[in-house]
Amino acid sequence: MDEQQGDPEAARALALVGELRVLLSKLYRRLRAEALLGDFTPSQKSVLTRLERDGPATVTTLAQAEGVRPQSMGATLSALQAAGFVSGAPDPTDRRQTILSLTPTYLEAAKARRAAKEDWLFRAIRTNFSLEEQEELAAAIELLKRLADS
Repeated sequence: MDEQQGDPEAARALALVGELRVLLSKLYRRLRAEALLGDFTPSQKSVLTRLERDGPATVTTLAQAEGVRPQSMGATLSALQAAGFVSGAPDPTDRRQTILSLTPTYLEAAKARRAAKEDWLFRAIRTNFSLEEQEELAAAIELLKRLADS
C-alpha cells in the first residue's frame, strides 16, 4: 500500500478499491434483503450454499469444508433437516455413512429467492437508469467480469 505515495495512479487505484469494496457489500446486503432465506444462521446458509454448489455430501465432508468439527456440523444439519431443506440417505458404498442432499422444498425456495433478486434488479435498472446508462452499466459489468477473472 506504500506504493501510492507520490504515485497518483496508485492512489486512484487504492481509492477505487475502497469504493468498490463498500459498493459490493452494499449491493450484496440489498440483494439478500430482497430474498430472505429465513432465520438461519450464517453457518446454516453456508452449508445450504455448499450443498447447492457442490452436491450431496457426508457430515464429515461438510465439516471439513466448513472448518468445523463433525459434531458442530451435526447440530447445523439438524436445524436444516427440521426445516425440511436437507435430507439424508444411506451411502450406497458405505452404509455406515449418510449422504446429505437438498430437498425439493429447498430447491424451490432457492429458485424463488433468485427470482426475487432478479426481479428487484430488473425493476431497479429499468426504473433508475436511462438506456444510455444501461449501456454504461453493461460496459461496467464487462470490466467487473475481468476483475473477477484476474
